[in-house]
Amino acid sequence: MEHQNLSATEAMDKLKKGNEAYLSATSNTGDISPAIRKKTCDEGQTPYATVITCSDSRVIPESIFMAGIGELFTIRVAGNVMDNHQLGSVEYAADHLGCNLVVVLGHTHCGAVGATISSEPTGFVKYITDEIRAAIGDEKDEYKASCLNVARSVERIKEGLKLSVTDKLKVCGAIYNIDSGRVEFLD
Repeated sequence: MEHQNLSATEAMDKLKKGNEAYLSATSNTGDISPAIRKKTCDEGQTPYATVITCSDSRVIPESIFMAGIGELFTIRVAGNVMDNHQLGSVEYAADHLGCNLVVVLGHTHCGAVGATISSEPTGFVKYITDEIRAAIGDEKDEYKASCLNVARSVERIKEGLKLSVTDKLKVCGAIYNIDSGRVEFLD
């Protein structure tokens, strides 16, 4: 497949071009054909990037980056927070699938960030908001808080996988603006 083992720079360029196409699109141009389903079934997946993002139904990486089947290794969890499960998924994508780029994709109007700022959730949601609270501290501006939350997840990946600046695997943060569709890369 044409996107197999792209460098982090090539993968980033592909994501940026996809997002630019998405801004005026009315449908996704990513390949979801029966042929690609069969090919990825028979030959396996070769995603060019790993995207960790929120579970929010308005944040769909394959659409946002105009990607098709087998192009993105997507990890979704409310608030795009990182724990050992997500770290294991990132590690798998890098070590076994050859993904050289990891993007932590936060977004505007995030319910998990908003809940952290404005309330004291209980139950299992508290695991998510406690992680976000550790990232944002007393920040009350939702956009700034989302950026801080993304930055914490980026650092957790780098520390968890013991990455150095010379590693082939690159990790960066980004914010998806729900209203405009534009992705702002933070690194």
